[in-house]
Amino acid sequence: MMRTYTRSAFFMVGMLVAGSLKAQDPELSQFYAAPMYTNPAMAGSAFCQAGAAGRVALNYRNQWPSLPGTFRSFSASWDQHIPDLGGGLGIMAFRDVAGTGLLTTTSFSGIYSYMLAVNKKLYMRFGLQATFTDKRIDVTKLRFSDQIDPTQGFVRNTNEQFPTTSVGFPNFAAGWMMYTSKFYLGVAAHNIVEPNQSFFKNPDGKLPRRYTFHSGAMIPLGPSRREPNGFFSPNVLFMMQQNFSQMNLGFYMTRGPLVSGLWFRQTFGNYGTSDAIMALIGFRKDRFKFGYSFDITVSDGNSAIPYSHEVSAIIEWCVPPGRRPFRPLRCPEF
Repeated sequence: MMRTYTRSAFFMVGMLVAGSLKAQDPELSQFYAAPMYTNPAMAGSAFCQAGAAGRVALNYRNQWPSLPGTFRSFSASWDQHIPDLGGGLGIMAFRDVAGTGLLTTTSFSGIYSYMLAVNKKLYMRFGLQATFTDKRIDVTKLRFSDQIDPTQGFVRNTNEQFPTTSVGFPNFAAGWMMYTSKFYLGVAAHNIVEPNQSFFKNPDGKLPRRYTFHSGAMIPLGPSRREPNGFFSPNVLFMMQQNFSQMNLGFYMTRGPLVSGLWFRQTFGNYGTSDAIMALIGFRKDRFKFGYSFDITVSDGNSAIPYSHEVSAIIEWCVPPGRRPFRPLRCPEF
């Protein structure tokens, strides 16, 4: 009983402090498996030899499950290149659950990317994203001292007064990327208008802009470059949000149907430190891809938060090229 009260008290203090602090966005270790969450310019970037391609991506992250109240993130997206529109369309739903469901964040996004052919080998994409976000507190899961009965525990009604238990706001993002069949480079800016997400309408409760830089390459494996039996893909992601920044550096490799990878995450800022090592294992069959990654915490907090889990699944398909001529460019396997 005291443990429940203590956790609730700490959570309520955290919510009060949040009125004056600026929170940060959830992150995914498998950023390459959540293309539109990483950069809206990736809408419609899936490859298909016969023409344009469509894609559905699903992502789930369970961060620090050893804590009493873990952090879970869910993402589902669809995107497709549509030659008649000159680019790609996408929709994305994202949900983040903090603690035991006390704080939830749900967002829905619509995305458009315009594709520009620089030459026969180099393409660019410019993406715009519009999002509506809803944040909620479940006050029924909070516990306060005036609810305690000496013999029966938490059975009384509380006299605590709550502010609004939900807040909704629009949000916007933009991105750019260029790519060939062997290399890609992209930048993105999220929370462009820095919306106010405070439950207390505090003017300092803005969600700060998040800037992302990412790059990678596809190096064929095997004696034949035209028909390789695998790829080695080094890649890097750098994110910066307010006073916090991080870099993910590593690679993944495909060999037949098997996929494996290894990354290192370094954080910078007031509490910069070596954060985690991330190992990936997965498989690919035709147009279906599945990946499981395991984050091992290497910072000073590894005794309390030693690991995290993440799962991704992607399905791709070919679609008719439409009325406008479309010559597909093989994109790197993001």
